[in-house]
Amino acid sequence: MFIAVAVLLAFNASLTVAHAEDYKIGTVNAVRILEQSPQAEQLRAKIQKEFAPRDRKLVASQKKLKEMEDRLNKDAAIMSDAEQEKLQKQIVNLRRDLKRDQDEFREDLTFRRNEELNKIQKEIVQAIQTVAKEHNYDLVLSDGVIFAGTKVDMTDMVLQYLKKKNGNDDTAAAGGNSATGK
Repeated sequence: MFIAVAVLLAFNASLTVAHAEDYKIGTVNAVRILEQSPQAEQLRAKIQKEFAPRDRKLVASQKKLKEMEDRLNKDAAIMSDAEQEKLQKQIVNLRRDLKRDQDEFREDLTFRRNEELNKIQKEIVQAIQTVAKEHNYDLVLSDGVIFAGTKVDMTDMVLQYLKKKNGNDDTAAAGGNSATGK
């Protein structure tokens, strides 16, 4: 009886292995796609352009604050008490305004970046699904994959798809990786 159970288990295991070989599995490095896709490059340029004027204004305010602090340190000995007090008050006010403006800038930048990233992430998921369907994949894994050989890595195919969709098909940028199948 023990031998019959062992033979039955071995036969069942071999059927499972043979059946698993019929599946086409791929992996995608979503972080790499997010970093290298033309859509992500456009996002970075768009955000930079949108926030550059405010960034320049903050830099100018920081420079003005530094100049005022340097003036106070350098000329304090020859300033009257009223002039020192007035300059110190201006420095405190400018420092407070600058901190508030920096905090608002960071919050607005983070909000806009996240808003645009959500759009790109949806586009990337759709691209992965489209490429997987076009190449007859049964299963595509992304986050949590510790290792994937080049045989199952379809990241370059997805990047190519996104580049083609964006209008700049650069086959040389795809590299040598391609998911060839089982």
